[in-house]
Amino acid sequence: MKKAAILLIAIVLFPIIGHSQNSEGLEFISPFHDGVAAVKKGKQWAFINADGTIVVDFRVDLVPTTSGDSAYPIFNSDRCLIKQVIDGIPYYGYIDKTGVVSVKPQFLNATNFNTNSAIALKLIKVDLGENGLVGKEMYLYKYFETTIGISGEIKTVLTEEETIGLIPKNFRTPLAITSKFISEHLIATKSKDTNLWRLKKID
Repeated sequence: MKKAAILLIAIVLFPIIGHSQNSEGLEFISPFHDGVAAVKKGKQWAFINADGTIVVDFRVDLVPTTSGDSAYPIFNSDRCLIKQVIDGIPYYGYIDKTGVVSVKPQFLNATNFNTNSAIALKLIKVDLGENGLVGKEMYLYKYFETTIGISGEIKTVLTEEETIGLIPKNFRTPLAITSKFISEHLIATKSKDTNLWRLKKID
């Protein structure tokens, strides 16, 4: 009976001890955003709630956002930006506060959410057919800038399609986003040709 009681106590305390150990030796603790704060250990980031409990475990795919003199991942609208490198190309998506991927990494670049909307670069892959000389399928890569919803759905297209080229390595460095939120329902987009801004209202 005594052994059973000791075993029960150990089972109850083990998760608490584990979380306590994981919350020690932190190199950085961010301010709270959307009810959680980012904490850093080595090259990994995690998120804690207001009680100090780790709600998203340490991982390497969270994307830091520059804020003043610091850079750290943040949640907004229950979404945090992540990055996955596939064949040398970075793709961006989002996780929720349980650490589950809510939007699969698919965008060439993306911003944090701003009241249930974010700005992203959507990739288009156009099949040009087979190249008879090399015996390989050829593709033309394009992209456009758009707002997306919390499930990754396209909402408001912000720019016309722009051609990247035939070679994927042309976008191994993240392409620049030219739009930004200036209010909850207003976006400013900067023209690459004139360097002037255009305003667009979104829902």
